[in-house]
Amino acid sequence: MNIQQRITFLFTGVSAGILALFMVVVYISAAQNRASEFYNILEKEAITKVNLLLETQLDAETLQTIYKNNREILYEVETAIYDDSYNLIYHDAVDIDFVKETPKMLQQILQAKQIQFVQEEWQVIGLVYPYHGKNYIITAAAFDGYGFSKLNNLSSTMLIAFFAGLLLIFLTGKYFSRKSLMPLSKMADDARKISASNLDLRLKEGEDEIGQLAKTFNAMLMRLEKSFDSQKQFVSYLAHEFRTPLAVIIGEIELSLSKNRTAKEYQSTLEAILKDSKKIAQLSEAFLDLAKASYDKAEIKFHPIRVDECLIEASLKLQKNHPNFKIELDLPEDLEEDAITVLGNEYLLSTAFRNLIENACKYSQNKACKVEIGSNGKKPFILFTDQGIGISNSEISEIFKPFFRGKNKNYSEGSGIGLYLVEKIISLHGGKISVDSQLDKGSIFIVNL
Repeated sequence: MNIQQRITFLFTGVSAGILALFMVVVYISAAQNRASEFYNILEKEAITKVNLLLETQLDAETLQTIYKNNREILYEVETAIYDDSYNLIYHDAVDIDFVKETPKMLQQILQAKQIQFVQEEWQVIGLVYPYHGKNYIITAAAFDGYGFSKLNNLSSTMLIAFFAGLLLIFLTGKYFSRKSLMPLSKMADDARKISASNLDLRLKEGEDEIGQLAKTFNAMLMRLEKSFDSQKQFVSYLAHEFRTPLAVIIGEIELSLSKNRTAKEYQSTLEAILKDSKKIAQLSEAFLDLAKASYDKAEIKFHPIRVDECLIEASLKLQKNHPNFKIELDLPEDLEEDAITVLGNEYLLSTAFRNLIENACKYSQNKACKVEIGSNGKKPFILFTDQGIGISNSEISEIFKPFFRGKNKNYSEGSGIGLYLVEKIISLHGGKISVDSQLDKGSIFIVNL
């Protein structure tokens, strides 16, 4: 069952329940009004007969004849009159006597002054009528055929109206649910047209709830488009970066195998191959780190780690591969352990620090980097300072973008993903990285965790 059908049936069900409740209330109210009005009629009929009998001294036999004649064509009221000693003074039809008054009933009427009850669908009223200082007990009973006929007609009419209304409500609900969900159907049709080859397509937005859904979906499409573009660029750059050193390695080997070489020439070839192989290894490691930094935060294990230990590990690993790098670590002894402890991933933070130190050393003539650690309250910060070639103001905003290489790319080899990787790792840890740089004077990278 789709949403449109569910809405239609739900709307029909709720409306039918309200309509049925309204009809029941109307019917109960009509039934109570009928009973109340008929009791009033019984009371008037009873008083009229007692007046005819006592005041006008109308013959009892005449009253009985009138009752019996009318009873054949009308729902005539059967009346009985007793004195306060429970002696029967008058009865319309003793032989019929529907109520069958008892001393107990008469005593109850005398005490309560008036009672009402139903006996086999006949309504019965008993009341006390004072006349010339004497109390008379009157009972009157009749069947309200006309009133019940009106109630039956009302129930039949309401039943027909209920089912007719139910059909109308169903059709109305179906029409409005289809009209209300039409934008969703159109949105679904437009969404089917979107694929990996045309992620630039967008859904029509509006100000209502469906429009908000379209905005959310479009925002997701935008993120997917950026992700796909980044992935395409990543794959393209990966293929390009690996193709160059691999082509050089293949060329060197083919050249060496084309004819016999001297031992020195073979050694020179192997050195060239080793250099390009190291470049491939560095590229592989960089892309692997980038892939790890792109994981969802929920998939990465975080635990309390010391920032100074990550810096020491990064510098030791870097100096092992680059003995000519000069790394100065300024780690104040007065810093409390809590001030330099963060919730993070040791491998990723060490990778980010290693990239920052390596960049500082690579783009400095003296191959030196100074690393300082401090604390702002309970939040640590790290400064990576070099006296290198610096970065122009126009490029500072671009350096954290993937595969960006500035004008200084000829100064040292690189892949263009180091600072992008650093920024992703720092952001993953809830931190920020900024840079202050001047051309030919050096740069300071500030990491706040």
